[in-house]
Amino acid sequence: MNSFIDYIIQGIVQGLTEFLPVSSDGHLSLVQHFLNVSGDGALLGTVLLHLGTLAAVFIVFWKTIWSLIKEFVFLIGDVFTGKFKWKTMSLNRRMVVMIIIATIATFVLLVFPVPGPAAMAEKDVLFSVGSLRFTMMKDLYAFWSEDSDIIVEGICFLITGTLLLMGSRSKKRKTGNDITAKDSILIGLFQGLAALPGVSRSGSTISIGLYRGLPKDYIVQFSFILGIPAILGANVLEIGDAMKEQVSIELMPMLVGVVVAALVGLFAIKALQWLIKNDKLYLFGYYCLILGALTLICGLVELFAGQTIPQMIGG
Repeated sequence: MNSFIDYIIQGIVQGLTEFLPVSSDGHLSLVQHFLNVSGDGALLGTVLLHLGTLAAVFIVFWKTIWSLIKEFVFLIGDVFTGKFKWKTMSLNRRMVVMIIIATIATFVLLVFPVPGPAAMAEKDVLFSVGSLRFTMMKDLYAFWSEDSDIIVEGICFLITGTLLLMGSRSKKRKTGNDITAKDSILIGLFQGLAALPGVSRSGSTISIGLYRGLPKDYIVQFSFILGIPAILGANVLEIGDAMKEQVSIELMPMLVGVVVAALVGLFAIKALQWLIKNDKLYLFGYYCLILGALTLICGLVELFAGQTIPQMIGG
């Protein structure tokens, strides 16, 4: 029964925080930290819970998604027949092209090689240069998500809060037809950064879009639909790795958590649309700054104490 309760709690947290711009991975990381859930199973559970919120996106935006799928097919036909013209793209075609550009930018960032910590698993090391071991950015993010401290989460919540305040104060407004490749690349790069536990995917992409002057309704749709290939890709990679390494997970409690995440996610999408329309995004910015500061303090206390807060409480 405890497993069901744990996954229901995680499903509620995932459903709310995936769409409310406060970082679902960061909040799940905190919940798992204080529930003493860690390791490969924790990351796999986080990724699978995203399936529930992905279902919520399809339910809310199914008309737009279907029209974009059809436009993508027409786009491929025009490219191969030489009829494609950049300057005369329709609103739907421009969104399709810009989502493709943003997705490529996200992919490039996540596979970019960076120096990894000494504790990085050998399987995640791409190559070595002297004493430096290089890993892909996504594997470095995973390492931070699975470790036993929450200092990185605290720093990332502070980053999210700053981005939200920056986006909420932008008054520039363009139309959906004005979105450029530069806008899409920036949004895609910030989506890649959102793989960090504590950096909100929706918060960072929406904030950058607002900062670049994109319309509120447009950037909300763009952000959520852009997340579909990223979430699906993360699920395919993580489930594949879990099968190779035989990571165990309790199936029925997890399925309950996925359903809960989908139902709560439907509510969260509608709430976010209302909040952005009424210029309330800054509230989440202050929330993330406060949470980030508290998380960072807790992480530093645990670091100096040599044990986690749950271990201190448990004696």
